[in-house]
Formats: sequence, C-alpha cells, structure tokens
Amino acid sequence: MTPAARSQAAIDILDQVVDAARGGGAAADTLVARYFASRRYAGAKDRRAVRDLVYAAIRRAGELPENGRAALVGLAREDDALAATFDGSAHGPASLDPAEPAAAAGVMPSWLSAALIASDVPVSAQQALVARAPLDIRVNRLRTDVASIRAEIGGEAVAGLPDALRLPNGTNVEPLAGRVEVQDAGSQIVSLAARAEPGQNIIDLCAGGGGKTLALAAAMDNRGELIASDVDRARLSRLAPRAEKAGVTIARPLLLDAGREAAALAPFAGAADTVLVDAPCSGTGTWRRNPEARWRLTPQRLERFAQQQRHVLELAAPLVRPGGALVYIVCSLLDAEGAAQVDAFLATSPGWRAEPLDLPAGRPRGSGLRLDPAHDGTDGFFVARLIRLC
Repeated sequence: MTPAARSQAAIDILDQVVDAARGGGAAADTLVARYFASRRYAGAKDRRAVRDLVYAAIRRAGELPENGRAALVGLAREDDALAATFDGSAHGPASLDPAEPAAAAGVMPSWLSAALIASDVPVSAQQALVARAPLDIRVNRLRTDVASIRAEIGGEAVAGLPDALRLPNGTNVEPLAGRVEVQDAGSQIVSLAARAEPGQNIIDLCAGGGGKTLALAAAMDNRGELIASDVDRARLSRLAPRAEKAGVTIARPLLLDAGREAAALAPFAGAADTVLVDAPCSGTGTWRRNPEARWRLTPQRLERFAQQQRHVLELAAPLVRPGGALVYIVCSLLDAEGAAQVDAFLATSPGWRAEPLDLPAGRPRGSGLRLDPAHDGTDGFFVARLIRLC
C-alpha cells in the first residue's frame, strides 16, 4: 500500500468507528480486524501503519468527530508528512481543503472532564487516560515461572507483583498461551485484594471471559472451589478453553439468567470466603486500550452502570459467609462508580465494614484504593474490601 492508500484505509476504518460510537456497534480493534480480514493483500507493515493512524486520530480527538475524514484531517493539520498523503490519487484521500471540517484536539468530552475533576482527577492527569498502554502479562504459576518466561522473551519486573512482566509493545505472546495471560498490572494488583488462598471457596460474580478467575485459580494453587458466573453467555464461554490451556481445573462456569440471578445463586448463600465483584462500569480507567469508548459514554449510560453496580452488590452480599469478604472492583476513576457506590452500600448495610488495603500501588479513596494511569502507570481502578461481620 502507498502512504496515500494507508491514509484512505484509516479514514474508512475511522468512519466505521465513528458510526459504531454513535450506534453502539463494535469496538475499534474489532473493526480494524474485520477491515483487514477482507483485504489479505495488505502486509503486516501496512496493517500496523494503518492501525497506528487510526488510534492516533482517535486519541487526539476528545469529542466524537463528524466522520472519519475529519478525524484524520485533524491529525494531518499537525503532521506535514501525513498531510502530503491527501494527494487525490486513485487510492488515496482527496486533497485537503483549508475550509473543510477537522476534528478538534482534546482529551475527552467536556462533561466527562468535569465529572473526573469532581472525582479529584485533575486536568493535568487526564491526558494519561488516553496515552498508549504498556503490554503487561501475568505469568501462570500453574504452568511455569517468571524466570523461565523472562529467559524466553525478556521483559521487566513490575514492583510488588511477583508474577508480572512488562513487555515491549508489539511482543508476540500468542506462543505462550496458557503459560501467560495478557493482564494489565493494575488488574493484577486489584485482584490481590481478594487474598485468595488454597482451599478457599470463592465466587467471581462478574467473571466475563475469566481473566481474574484464572488469576484467582493460580493464587489458590488449583485447590478449593471457584465459581465463575456471568449473564453474558458469549464472554463466559471463553473461560473453558482458557482454563484448559492454563491448567486450571477448579473454575466452574455458572451462566446466570439476567433478572433471575438470585435464584441461581441461592445454593451458595452464606458459603463464600470471598465474593469478587468486578462490576460492569464505564471503563474510564481503560481508555488507554479502548480510547473510542469515551465517545460512547453519556450521562444516561453512566447512570445505568451505577444501577447495575448497585444490583450486583445486592446479589453478592448474601453469598459471603460471616467473616468473609466482598471485594468490589471497577475499572473507573469516577466516584459515582467507585467510592460513592461503596459508601452507599455501607450506609445501608450495618453488618459490613471496610477493611484497609495494602496493595503495591494506588492511593486511598473513600473506603478503598484508587489506581490511575498518571500516578501508578497502570489502568485506572477503584477497589474496596468489605468484611461481613460475624
């Protein structure tokens, strides 16, 4: 592909990303993959160059652009080499018109910036939310050890995480499937709040594809009972093959029927040493990986997430045994989803107390800890550990 053709490809993909953001369609990484699946002629360098253009344009535009061309034109206004690819050639974009619309540079929609400021995430820290994320992995101690993986592919240790390595972006970890899992250091850190041990009875209530489930199983040394439940059949179905590759035998998937979760969970009432709630949320802490997600969020959607979070807390509480723990996690920096949710739960649940956390990163926030990219170099999370009184 010529440089001009790469630019046009980026515009085509950005058009799809903008449409998906308006209509709740697929994520940008999925759209990029679909685009090239039908264009086998594009080589690895072309794919990488186009992908880089797409994500550079997404990260630069805080507000949802008018269309894909406006997104890339905004980038081209700041890059003469890119602007030169708008040459009107057969496979390239039409020449730039000084009067045509261009996406304005910004970090995020103004209402979101204000919400983060209200949650003590200042403007100076907000740019880090859309910076490119590092590649972190968790070494699966059931299959191997950090020294072996490091000898094979290198990587840097992550302070406080004996099973973690940080690799150069672009490192191919597919041949290591089962021995390692791609998992942000922040996600590994908040998982430590579960204090999982061999022989325990743990429920991962919002397990999704099982990333934290597998981490819990490794910490349990494959001994005990581990229930991985979710209402999303497609996401939960990914757990079984991942668990098989990882050598995890204690994880038991439990598909829940939305609206009828309590009935399916009733047999586990009062039995869990720990219930981990990785609640559905806005994902403001993971924009480094999905920067277009900030274009999808609205105040109304944020309130729906808050309602879901209250719901899963209500489901989780009865499952914890007296003296056991409920670990609440959201990959968000907004207090409405983190500290305020936990405060509201504690205010209406006299049989519970928050337990202080001592984790390798994060700062106190409300009754828990908050990690953010600017301060901790990880994805953003809020985590709290709540104890059911005996």
